[in-house]
Amino acid sequence: MDDNKKVVLITGCAKGGIGYEYCKAFADHGCYVFASDLPGRLSELADLQSDSIEPLELDVTSDQSAAHATSKILSACGRIDVLVNNAGVGGTGPLAELNLDAIRRAWEVNTLGQLRMVQAVAPHMSSRRSGRIVNMGSVVGSVPTPWAGSYCASKAAVHAVSDALRVELRPFGVHVVKVRPGSVRSNLGRANEERLGRQEWRLYKGFEAAIAERARASQGTKATDAGIFARHVARKVLSPRPPREIAFGHMTGLFAVLAWSPAWVRDWFFAKRFGLDKKL
Repeated sequence: MDDNKKVVLITGCAKGGIGYEYCKAFADHGCYVFASDLPGRLSELADLQSDSIEPLELDVTSDQSAAHATSKILSACGRIDVLVNNAGVGGTGPLAELNLDAIRRAWEVNTLGQLRMVQAVAPHMSSRRSGRIVNMGSVVGSVPTPWAGSYCASKAAVHAVSDALRVELRPFGVHVVKVRPGSVRSNLGRANEERLGRQEWRLYKGFEAAIAERARASQGTKATDAGIFARHVARKVLSPRPPREIAFGHMTGLFAVLAWSPAWVRDWFFAKRFGLDKKL
């Protein structure tokens, strides 16, 4: 492996998602990229494979899979310079009724999956006194919205974990970058709607349209192109002094204002936006 090429491991690289675009963005910066996704999905990454991008099986919910993938990269390249914790799943529905297995799945992938990968690569990065870990949060991790409480909570945990890790890994020369995407076009909205089709609400039976609207809210016509988003993040992460946090994409400005607003303003805004502004 060329010492001038940074070795990058990216999780959750299915076609149509941000991870897929990350692979191209980091490769364009001269990195050697391991594009990982679930076993059985590598065929979706076939058109990514090149001299700079290698598909890799990885399930972030499995300790064994995380250890095996990390070991394989270290055996082949001798190092991992950048870990991009991108794998994630959505979770739409009222918290008072949402199936606990669905909530558990969101936390297992979005939060524990990231931490599992950090624990897999941190010992190696620390021994080299060098490395960059990129954790994907969300603007809704700072400002949670109705009908997506499970997803918002999992991303809020990512923010907390990232802030703690950033200080804990600092003595070892490992940089932790927290990414807070706004509305970015990807396959997340479609996957959210597909899962909603299998749900039946009892308490919230009259809110189906509003819940469905939340499922696709981040995928409107003004959503930031995933390629543009990925290139912006890759450039920042690979800079000589990577930032502690990257907030980018459509609606990040709105959520910054909401984050500074009193709770009653946020409650009023989201109640109006998602059909919760009337008494039953």
